[in-house]
Amino acid sequence: MKRLSLVLLLSTAGCIVYQPVPTYAPPQRLPESPPPVYLPAFPPPPAPVVSVFVEPPIDEPAPIAVPWAPPPMLVEEPPPPPSEESVWIGGFWVWQGTWVWDHGRWAEPPRRNYHWVQPYYEHRNGVVIFITGHWAGFGIAFIAPRRDRDFEVERPREGATPGPRPYGPEGCFVPPPPGSRPGIIVPAPVGTAPAVVTSAPAVVNVGMRISNNVSNSTVVNNITNVTRVTNITQVTIVAPATATATGQAVNATVPAQAHLAAALPPVVHDTAPEPAFQQPMPAFQRGRPPAELPPEQPVHTRVRGDSHQPAPPPQLPQVPAAPPVPVQPPAAPPVSAPTPKALLYVAPPEQPGPGEVRPSIERRAPAAAERLDAAPAPHPAAVPPPLPPAPPQAAPPPTPAPAPKSLDRVAPRNEVAPVEKTTESQNAKAAAERDRQKKINAAAEKEKRKEQEQKKEQEPEHAPAR
Repeated sequence: MKRLSLVLLLSTAGCIVYQPVPTYAPPQRLPESPPPVYLPAFPPPPAPVVSVFVEPPIDEPAPIAVPWAPPPMLVEEPPPPPSEESVWIGGFWVWQGTWVWDHGRWAEPPRRNYHWVQPYYEHRNGVVIFITGHWAGFGIAFIAPRRDRDFEVERPREGATPGPRPYGPEGCFVPPPPGSRPGIIVPAPVGTAPAVVTSAPAVVNVGMRISNNVSNSTVVNNITNVTRVTNITQVTIVAPATATATGQAVNATVPAQAHLAAALPPVVHDTAPEPAFQQPMPAFQRGRPPAELPPEQPVHTRVRGDSHQPAPPPQLPQVPAAPPVPVQPPAAPPVSAPTPKALLYVAPPEQPGPGEVRPSIERRAPAAAERLDAAPAPHPAAVPPPLPPAPPQAAPPPTPAPAPKSLDRVAPRNEVAPVEKTTESQNAKAAAERDRQKKINAAAEKEKRKEQEQKKEQEPEHAPAR
């Protein structure tokens, strides 16, 4: 039994137990997320546009349905009006088989008592209901198209590049400010001039809206619709920070008149090109082929560097390298001129004792001048001889230090005396001046009393007889 236990003990003592190495599955690679898209601080240049003059219709034309939204507004600077009857017309996008820019200009009403009606844009079921700007007679109010009316979408002309559909809430709107994201619309009341957004910052998301500042209103009942005619002088533009390209909220008031709003300084200056044809073309009419258009023209963009919209980084011009400047040796320090006599102060000599004779100040100055004249003239580039070392300054003792025997100015012990004498002399002069002024005033007062007495004596002589 002991042998068996010993054998088991020896057999187990020499065994080595191996544990398997744990294996781990490789981690699964997550799909990479697309990089974030950052909007540029300043807009890219817009596409070329067609700029024309369109003859506005007389009376309201029929509405049409356009398949895509108008582009962002362009900038025009209205000149002074030629007459009081002139009206600023144009300056907005019109449909001619594609969106073209109707250039703004001054025009007089075609008939007496006619007024100008701004264009009408409406987002309805993914298309744009459009009525171009036109003339209207006196007392005729604009009536928006009924909501239950169906429209056939217009077919674009051949070769036209379609744009994005309107992006925003349904209802009446105006095109977005210059430099905005194409397709965005800005809700606005009926009759709002599109030029009111010219000075607003560019938008990259939905959120900008326009409201009217009404001074008075009149309700006109047209049996089917009720139109509110208002006297509007200003409009308010509001946009949250998430809608603008700069991330800054907007709350601004601008004029409601088209020519005044267009004259405001824009943030993004997308200048409208001048029309290639000066002859106005007829307005678009459904069922008729569109008129021939001139070629497209580029739009020049300039961004204003202010708080609403940051300007693009300026392109620094390449400046040619400047030629090497020759190294000049350092100029020698200028030779110090002799100190003039007026800047030197010589302490008055003490009274000589009996039988002692000392040279006076007048004798010392010529001697010093003779020593300077006798010295050789130094070379301009030579360094002047060092001045004699100044005497070491001791700690200020309670009693004044004795005056050194050098030509440098040292305050004598009785330096305060001239100040006291000067103060006494000034006081004496001031007292004398006061006495003289009193005498003058007394003489003037005496002369005045004398004149008054003479007048009193002469009054009975010249008094009128009763």
